Amino acid sequence: PSYGSEAISQHAVALLLELTNHVAHHDAEVRKGRRNSASDWCFWDYSILELESKTAGIVGLGHIGKITAQILLAFGMNVLAYDTCHDPAWETARSRYTDLDTLFHTSDVILLHCPLLEENRHMIRSDTIGKMKDGVILINNSRGGLVAEEDLASALNSGKIAAAGLDTVETEPISMDSPLLNAKNCIITPHISWAALECRQRLQATAIDNIRQYLAGTPVNLV
Repeated sequence: PSYGSEAISQHAVALLLELTNHVAHHDAEVRKGRRNSASDWCFWDYSILELESKTAGIVGLGHIGKITAQILLAFGMNVLAYDTCHDPAWETARSRYTDLDTLFHTSDVILLHCPLLEENRHMIRSDTIGKMKDGVILINNSRGGLVAEEDLASALNSGKIAAAGLDTVETEPISMDSPLLNAKNCIITPHISWAALECRQRLQATAIDNIRQYLAGTPVNLV
């Protein structure tokens, strides 16, 4: 269960930083010669957002959520978390648990790190989006079914949600008629949060150890 927690958290933050700093876009524009022809000493096509003192809301504070929270706290952010289980030792002056409505209402960035269950399918939909701050950023590298994609696309195009970073969508691979593909300020990666070399090595080593332990009569990781 923890083979890739660090890498998955890293990818969530990578999506967030791309949306706040637009590194890939500006790299591409420099290579086109935009810097050379700019009338000022530099240029930018998107506003750069500073994360210091902003509020991050994390839905699902398990192992992955806690690692993401640690990174965001290092950026100087305040962290709100919603989870059905609470770890009192986690709370500090800048990190605390809250209810879901307060998280939606207060957060500048919302990150989904929870499993997909029937009760939270499409938890991000038109009415819950309506509770969010104007210009909120959404990050989902958990499960695509947590998000109603038509509603997210509509909110992106209207500007209610400023940007979204997604590593997972409801139907994978993504349907080429998905409204998210043409939505404004939406980054979609191909479900690669887990794919770091170290994660794949851990998966293979665990599988080998499972077989060895089973053959030795001492099975582990039983379901």
